[in-house]
Amino acid sequence: MRAVSWKAACYDPAMSSLPYCIAVLCYLFNEKGQVLLLHRRREPNQDLYSPVGGKLEMPLGESPTDCALREIREEAGLSIDPAELHLTGIVSEAGFDDAMHWLMFLYEVNHPVAVERMHFDEGRLEWHDPAHITHLPIPKTDREVIWPLFWRYRGRFFMAHIDCRGGKLQWQLQQPVGDVTGCA
Repeated sequence: MRAVSWKAACYDPAMSSLPYCIAVLCYLFNEKGQVLLLHRRREPNQDLYSPVGGKLEMPLGESPTDCALREIREEAGLSIDPAELHLTGIVSEAGFDDAMHWLMFLYEVNHPVAVERMHFDEGRLEWHDPAHITHLPIPKTDREVIWPLFWRYRGRFFMAHIDCRGGKLQWQLQQPVGDVTGCA
């Protein structure tokens, strides 16, 4: 398969507005309660930490759940059954880098895992204490919106919209309705 840049993989020249990319983020924890993060070697978010995840194979019609299972297998080397996943949240992000929009499905593996392979072509996997995540180099939207909402609604469900257009960061919690909104 021909290598395609992450922006080109989501770009549709026939669209008159910014293209949408659909992706998953997968939250995996070990027996100690540490979360598995990828220190990324590539764009997007190069040199930053993020959960395991990636873009849907849209030409194949891949579902978000199938994408999560594939990304966990490819990046963490684990075969997970769909029943072992919990859809924790959906986050839409308008105007990422003023180049595209993202629609992200956030899944948590509902039991502790052990990962053997810690290095691969996309970066290095590391276990981190949840209390220290905000001290790591992570994307601004993750730091200010996604991680706080993940912790608040872990085991339940939330939906949020983040507006990044023009370098701003405004967000709104859309599910549960009427809970929180914020601007930065």
